[in-house]
Amino acid sequence: MDLTYTPEEEAFRARLREWLAKALPELPERPDPLDWPGRRAYDLGWQRRLYDAGYGSLHWDASPTQRLIFLEETELAGAPYVGANFVGLLHAGPTIAAEGTDEQRARWLPPILRGEAVWCQGFSEPEAGSDLASLRTRAVRDGDHYVITGQKTWTSHAEIADWCELLVRTDPAAPRHRGISWLAMPMDTPGITVRPLRTLAGPAEFAEVFLDEVRVPVANRVGAEHDGWRVTMVTLSFERGTAFVGEVVACRRTLGRLARTARANGRWGDPVLRRRLGRLNAEFTALWRLIQWNVGAAGAAGGVPGAGGSVFKLRYSQARQELYDAAAEVLGAPGALDADQEWTAARLSSLSYTIAAGTSQIQRDIIAERLLGLPKGR
Repeated sequence: MDLTYTPEEEAFRARLREWLAKALPELPERPDPLDWPGRRAYDLGWQRRLYDAGYGSLHWDASPTQRLIFLEETELAGAPYVGANFVGLLHAGPTIAAEGTDEQRARWLPPILRGEAVWCQGFSEPEAGSDLASLRTRAVRDGDHYVITGQKTWTSHAEIADWCELLVRTDPAAPRHRGISWLAMPMDTPGITVRPLRTLAGPAEFAEVFLDEVRVPVANRVGAEHDGWRVTMVTLSFERGTAFVGEVVACRRTLGRLARTARANGRWGDPVLRRRLGRLNAEFTALWRLIQWNVGAAGAAGGVPGAGGSVFKLRYSQARQELYDAAAEVLGAPGALDADQEWTAARLSSLSYTIAAGTSQIQRDIIAERLLGLPKGR
């Protein structure tokens, strides 16, 4: 597969770089990480700037390669990450673009692109995390509405969200991978209670969400009734296949900073550490090439990433943890244990990556069954 860029794609890269060089110095100061209303306003403001400049729709109204270039260049330039917009831009939005009706796309996509709406993800439950198909949140059909009762947990950005991509069980008698539906739920609907969950790193990026006879219109269902598991696989393919692109670029930048720090503080003289950093450099270079391959494969498949995203997710999750283990070695105990250091916050965050977006065990099952053709376990 050709992993090079066309002249047109390189011209797009050059225009984007020029715009970023002008736009980034005009941004306001970033808010405190614990100020979620401030972070919401900041992230929506950045998305609006992208939209006004013609870059707002790149997450689904562009070729996979253009999206890759966009994510690479914005990260290299130090531009704001999608932040509070990540569910809408990287998960829900692409799913709606791929699976929604014309009316649904016209209703939900423009507000995401214009920086007017934040989405959260209502998938996991207290007893249905990695085994997502075991979800118990019930949706009973009542005329033109579903009446929903249940609980979600690890719901990203629920306390500041306008909408939720929600998985519900619409047929409890069906086999567990069937009878599930994918809904768009307004977060201001009566019967919703949100309780933030503060993480070890400090910010409350997740929440518990309790649903007590919440009424959601049937028109808010994406895909056919009881076909939500298939739609969910589309969502998860985006989450595992392209959502981490900017983070790989960030890890490569972090690795460069570690090498410079090691040279400055004398740790570079340790040959074992040098080999470790060199191996990580090779690891992230290979992961970047795997992203390019996955993006090319997605383009050939109509824009939806395939099971190859699980290969990337599995290895990236471990490599990120190894990167911050190396950071602790370079910085030494004082730097590694300082809770105010960005290294420490990033290390604590890295621990979640072998769980988020499907655990490493789940990724191994997907690779074994869908890519290697091995039989399912009993």
